[in-house]
Amino acid sequence: MGTNRPLLLSVLVLFLALGAAGPSCATASHAWRPFNRSCFPQGFVFGAGSAAYQIEGAALEDGKGPSFWDNYVRKHPDQIVDRSTGDVAVDFYHRYKEDIMLMKKIGLDSFRFSISWSRILPKGKLSGGVNPLGVQFYNNVIDHLLANGLKPFVTLLHFDHPQALEDEYGGFSSPEIVADFVDYADLCFKTFGDRVKHWVTMNEPNGWSMGIANGFSTPANQSYVLGHHFLLSHAAAVKVYRDKYQASQRGEIGITLVTFWYVPKYDTTEDREAANRAREFTFGWFFDPITYGEYPKSMQALVGSRLPKFTEAESQMLKGSIDFLGANYYTSNYAENAPASNSNTSNLFSDARTNLTTEKNGVPIGTPTQVSWLFIYPKGLRDLMLYIKKKYNNPPIYITENGVAEANNASLTIKEALKDSTRIKYLDVHLKSLLRAIREGVNIKGYYMWSFLDDFEWTSGYTLRFGFTYIDYKDNLRRYLKYSAYWFKKFLLK
Repeated sequence: MGTNRPLLLSVLVLFLALGAAGPSCATASHAWRPFNRSCFPQGFVFGAGSAAYQIEGAALEDGKGPSFWDNYVRKHPDQIVDRSTGDVAVDFYHRYKEDIMLMKKIGLDSFRFSISWSRILPKGKLSGGVNPLGVQFYNNVIDHLLANGLKPFVTLLHFDHPQALEDEYGGFSSPEIVADFVDYADLCFKTFGDRVKHWVTMNEPNGWSMGIANGFSTPANQSYVLGHHFLLSHAAAVKVYRDKYQASQRGEIGITLVTFWYVPKYDTTEDREAANRAREFTFGWFFDPITYGEYPKSMQALVGSRLPKFTEAESQMLKGSIDFLGANYYTSNYAENAPASNSNTSNLFSDARTNLTTEKNGVPIGTPTQVSWLFIYPKGLRDLMLYIKKKYNNPPIYITENGVAEANNASLTIKEALKDSTRIKYLDVHLKSLLRAIREGVNIKGYYMWSFLDDFEWTSGYTLRFGFTYIDYKDNLRRYLKYSAYWFKKFLLK
């Protein structure tokens, strides 16, 4: 994996330069001790994440059917910065054993990955047949993780529903998707649930509904319809798990939402209310129905008849439909009050009468990074956790994504590219912010860094590197652990 003593000495020097031993943490039983995993509650889970389309490759191998993203990158190559695809990605499909050994080397407790629906059901439906080679692949990954002491944390849907269902009825724009998603989820619970104890129904359905994943700003009316069907699919899948499997398999199930913290741009009543509306139109849009069985009052008032309605049975099925919340947090934004829009092509934020910015009076909200939208603002993570505790009855939470990327700079040598000091700083300050939230009573159970491997980053293609593990795209996708991986390894040692 390209590691040697000079590299390890360089990592140590970087640790010292950054203060990686860190400020000590105070506890009831120890006056002071270094900042590491021992500062966190017993049983707290530390892991790293991934998604099927972003890492697996083997896009059309071994009986896999095309997914939405297999089609999207071909239909809209101009929407991908480097016009790349996930056809090969980083070849996790063939190299999962090598990658799991790297996870073990770092000392991770768990690996979050997603199952490709169309690798299991190439036509998207049970009637189209189950692909045994797809089932075998995920069985192999799960078994190899467990054999190496890592807990599988499995997402059923991470943006890549089968293209066959998109072609047949428009995917999540149609209520027909609910039954097919339930059949797929049921198959996964039945097949893998004897070993998988943590299930996520879907990743960032709120972001997907807004168009974050495909680079478009989805018109608000379309967003509300997509979001409605995502919510109904989630709730129906959870009901099947609880009715048929949970008692015997003894697992838990939740949903992962993309989250941002919104800071009032100016200390005015109008901007404070705008920040709250921004939270309700992005996070509350999904988490209010899951907690209370209905959309936020602000959405009902401002969107009116354009907002779909739940039947009483749907509302009851949604209410309480998680054992935990998965929260993806990267950054925060300023929110400013905006006048009502008369545009027919409005988006969620125009409906929320809120403008978002990343700077105030020319000063950015946090430390800029090489990702245009991502500013380092760890206080937002703590504030978000306290907000969820107060408003949503303090549910169990896993931070399912948190991380930062470097630009894929071809002029750097591999040795230079491994020195990811920004990532080390980012992880350090966010873990400290998270620990403060835990000490203030927030029920946080685990933390998954994004991502374990450099990968295909959706519309950014391979131009961004989010990984602990550097992928050499020029040399047979060879893997190298970055400095941050060794920082995390040190952090995980008690």
